[in-house]
Amino acid sequence: MNAMNQKISDIGVVPVIKLNHPERDAVGLAKALCAGGVPVAEVTFRAAGADKAIKLMKEACPDMLVGAGTVTTTAHIDAVIAAGGDFIVTPGFDPELVAYAQEKNIPIFPGCTTASEYHQALKFGLELIKFFPAEQSGGLAKIKALSAPFPQFKVMPTGGISLKNLKEYISAPVIAACGGSYMVTADLIDNNKWDEIIDLCKKSREIVEEARK
Repeated sequence: MNAMNQKISDIGVVPVIKLNHPERDAVGLAKALCAGGVPVAEVTFRAAGADKAIKLMKEACPDMLVGAGTVTTTAHIDAVIAAGGDFIVTPGFDPELVAYAQEKNIPIFPGCTTASEYHQALKFGLELIKFFPAEQSGGLAKIKALSAPFPQFKVMPTGGISLKNLKEYISAPVIAACGGSYMVTADLIDNNKWDEIIDLCKKSREIVEEARK
């Protein structure tokens, strides 16, 4: 894997974040994630100001990997690049967005849950893809089935991942990292429960490290 993909894989979990108040919460959240041993974030465009949040998080924690999720337009990609973002995540596979991101030299992890989408990803030379929504799309069993004809890919499942099933997913060699919002819920962020976020991150990292021994 390339350097960016390897860094994400080494961490093993990617918090998927919806920030309703970037100016108020972005910096505190970034510091909490890093303190918990999870220096990576996928800030989604499900809330306005995702690019602003990315900029604030990168300024507060320059070594942190901060990318954007729920990216659905080329304008989103431009905004992320302008904010200093590190990567792009899309819910599904959009050839136009993949080509645009590659043209702009920013890593992109598109959502792929079918053999047809895996085929498209292969044509673009991708090596790490998102599998969303994971549990609702067949979960680990389907990911393993698709890895047979497509061994080129490492997968980042997102959707339905929690502390309860993280070990099952991350133990599979095909899984690079698991995306999840369980450690960055709206309640935890909006009420600035940074200590709880740190604790959930630490527990997640312990699971990852134990599973990969």
